[in-house]
Amino acid sequence: MEYRTLGRTGLKVSKICLGTMTWGQQNTEAEGHAQMDYALDHGINFFDTAELYSIPPQAETQGSTERIIGTWFKARGARDKVILASKVVGRTPMDWFRNGRPAELSKADMTYALEQSLKRLQTDYIDLYQLHWPDRPMPWGSNPTHYKQAEFESDHFHSFQSILETLDGFIKAGKVRHIGLSNESAWGTMKFLHESEARGLPRMASIQNAYNLINRTYEVALAEITYREQIGLLAYSPLAQGFLTGKYRNGARPEGARTTLFNRGQRYEKPGSAEAIEAYWKLAQDVGMDLTTMALAYVNDRPFVTSNIIGATKMDQLKHDIASATVTLSQDVLDKIDAIHQVHMNPAP
Repeated sequence: MEYRTLGRTGLKVSKICLGTMTWGQQNTEAEGHAQMDYALDHGINFFDTAELYSIPPQAETQGSTERIIGTWFKARGARDKVILASKVVGRTPMDWFRNGRPAELSKADMTYALEQSLKRLQTDYIDLYQLHWPDRPMPWGSNPTHYKQAEFESDHFHSFQSILETLDGFIKAGKVRHIGLSNESAWGTMKFLHESEARGLPRMASIQNAYNLINRTYEVALAEITYREQIGLLAYSPLAQGFLTGKYRNGARPEGARTTLFNRGQRYEKPGSAEAIEAYWKLAQDVGMDLTTMALAYVNDRPFVTSNIIGATKMDQLKHDIASATVTLSQDVLDKIDAIHQVHMNPAP
C-alpha cells in the first residue's frame, strides 16, 4: 500500500481510505468489524466516518456508524493503528442532530457534535475533523445549479473566523489533531486559508469532495489549490454510487443495491450520464479490465488525490476495491479516458 502526506500535517495516510457510511443500515456491526479487520490487514490506515452516518440519513440510525467503529476500537485495541476522520454536519433543516432543532456551525453546536462523536467512537481524539458541508448556502450534490442570487447575498451563516476559532479550541484541548473541509468550493477553501494565515488559526489540511470519471469538476479550480496550497483531495464516490461498476446499466436495479433500496442515485442519473458510463464500460472491455477497477485506478493516481475513499457492502466488493491500489493505467488508457471525457464532460457534477 502506498502512503501519502495529508496536507501539511506530516501524517501519512493510505492512498485507499475505508469509507464506512453503510454500517448500521446496509451493514451490520459484525460486517463493519470484518471490513475494518480486512482493511487494516491490507495496509489501510485511514478510516472516514461522520456524525451523519449511516446513509441515507435518518434519526433512527444517526450515529450508528461511529458506534460500530467505537466497538471495534474497544474490541481490537486498535485506535493507535488508525488515522480516523469524522465530520460535523453543516447548516441543515434535519432536526435530529441537535435535540429537535436545525443544526448549524455555531460553537455550541460544533462542541456538542464533537463530544457526541467522541463518545460513540470510544476515543478521546479525532485525527481529522471535517466540516461535512458549508454553513453558508452554496450549490453542491445532486442539484449544484439550483441557486438563487439572494443566497449569494445572504450573510446568514457563521463566519469563517468563528468556525476556525471553534476548531482551534478543539485542537488546543487535544480532542482534534487536524481539520478539513468537505463539499467545499474554491472560494470557500481560499477564504478559510486566508483567515488561518491572517489570524494565526489552524489550517485546513484536506477537502473531501466527489470525484470520479463522470464528475471531474474538482479539476477546474480546486486542483490548482491542491498543488499550490498542499490541500489534498479525499475523493468520495469514486464509483459514482455504484453507477461506475456497470451494475445499473440499461436501467437494471439489482436486489440489495443502494439505488434499488433507497432511490437516491439522482446525482448520477442526469441527462448524459448513462451515455458516458456506457462509453467507459466499452473502453474497459476493450482493454481487458472491469469498469470498477478502471474507475478506481483512475482516481487513485491523480496527482491531486491524497486518498480515495472506497465503500462496500459486501466483502468481495471490498477486496476488489482495495486490489485497485496495485493497478496502474497505461498512458494509452489514460488518453482514451480523456477522449471520452471531451465528449461526455462531467454529466454528473
